[in-house]
Amino acid sequence: MIEIRPAKSDESPGRELITAMLAELDALYGKRDGFRPTATPAELAPPDGAFFVAWEEHHPVACVGLKRLEADLAEVKRVYVIPKYRSRGIASDMLEYVETVARERGYKRLRLQHGADQPHALALYTGAGYHAIGDYNGNVYAAHWAEKTLS
Repeated sequence: MIEIRPAKSDESPGRELITAMLAELDALYGKRDGFRPTATPAELAPPDGAFFVAWEEHHPVACVGLKRLEADLAEVKRVYVIPKYRSRGIASDMLEYVETVARERGYKRLRLQHGADQPHALALYTGAGYHAIGDYNGNVYAAHWAEKTLS
């Protein structure tokens, strides 16, 4: 059983989860010199954004963020689950949770992106109802862009 709580992306444990995520991406795609995540801590904070950490007992196990793009459009950011906690549905739970928060904040659509070598991410997002769209942000490290209309 996990508990999802609001957090800050630039404070512990959010900062450490994002650092672990970036290390995994570097291992997967090679060191990306000068690359820094585009969403700032302020953009991943209320009132327009959000950041959450999932806890199992006293251990942070996952994170997800929300960044405003337009009045009714936001982007899902920093979906990450610590490797030993994967394949338990936590990423799906996090995605569903952030979608609920987005609806509550008045967002009508969500977008996201990920790299070519992340088949589990593609399966997660497709299974959650995200459909492929064109490149919306010019991220040279992304290969898949998707959007979902929130009901």
